[in-house]
Order: sequence, then C-alpha cells, then structure tokens
Amino acid sequence: MKNKMISVKTVVAIGIGAALMFVLMRFVAIPTGIPNVNINLGIAVLSIFAAIFGPIAGFLIGLIGHTLVDLTWGWGVWWSWVISSALFGGAVGCFFKFYKIEEGEFGLKQCFIFNGAQIAANVVVWGGIAPTLDILIYSEPADKVYLQGLVAGVSNIVVVLILGSLLAFAYSKTKTRAGSLKKE
Repeated sequence: MKNKMISVKTVVAIGIGAALMFVLMRFVAIPTGIPNVNINLGIAVLSIFAAIFGPIAGFLIGLIGHTLVDLTWGWGVWWSWVISSALFGGAVGCFFKFYKIEEGEFGLKQCFIFNGAQIAANVVVWGGIAPTLDILIYSEPADKVYLQGLVAGVSNIVVVLILGSLLAFAYSKTKTRAGSLKKE
C-alpha cells in the first residue's frame, strides 16, 4: 500500500484548505471597485496549502474552494476563474520542495522563491488565462475581463506576499528542523 498517489494527510488538507478558502473568499471578500473582483484572503490560504502539500493539493483546493464560492453566490459557476484558481494552486504547489516549510527552514531565500512562484503564477493565470477563457467561454468584452484579471492578479500578489509569507514563516517555525535535536 506504499504506492498511494496521495496520502490521507493530503486528502484531509485538501478538505480543510478548500473549506478555509471558501469561507474567506465568500465571507471576507473586500470589494475593489471593479465589478465581480474582490480582494480575497482565501488566495493566501490556497497558496500556503499548495506550498506545504504540493501541486495536486493546490489544484484541488483551488478547484473545490472556488467552485463552492461561485455556487453560493447564486449566478452559477464561472468556470474560467475556477479553472484559473486551480491552475494557480497547482503552479505554486509545483515548487513546494524548494520552500522547505515542512522542514522548518522557511527563511528569506525560500520566501523569495515562494513569492517569485506566486507572482509568476498570478501574472500568467490572472493576466492571461482567466481573461482569455472569459472571452472564449462567455464571449465577454476583452477590455472588461483583462481589467478584472489585472486587478485580481495585483491584489492576489499583494495578499500572498504579505499574508501568505507571514503564514509560511509562522507555520514553518512550528516544525522541528532536521538535526536540531541533540542527545544529552
């Protein structure tokens, strides 16, 4: 049974991460002034869970969490943005081994790697993929959706840069570093 594709711990993390993302995106959304675009603290939760548990967890947390948000708003699921949240989580999670959060070694170097990954993922996903899918799937006007994507991407970058980094530092400090325990 060692050939599990995903551990029980990761499955539980996906459930908790999606629930936290849902609650924060749905009930703690800060309006930006741009229609249908909010500053979402849930993106920090998505990024930190992806950074700890990897790309599969990040992808599924983004997919499930954003789908639940859209279902509860009452206008239906906006698949272009759901897919984009999933891709963002997966992209940030791809580099989880470099962040060393679980090893208790998340320092300045790892913070730069983490934020480099999240900034690149935000630029690609919200600056390109989400607006393009809006145009292809929903025939939305390009100027509207690229403005929405730009505002969402910039706000996500700032939220993850501040809140995501703080969460990563704090969580990493709860972990015991390898070799830090000594026999007396």
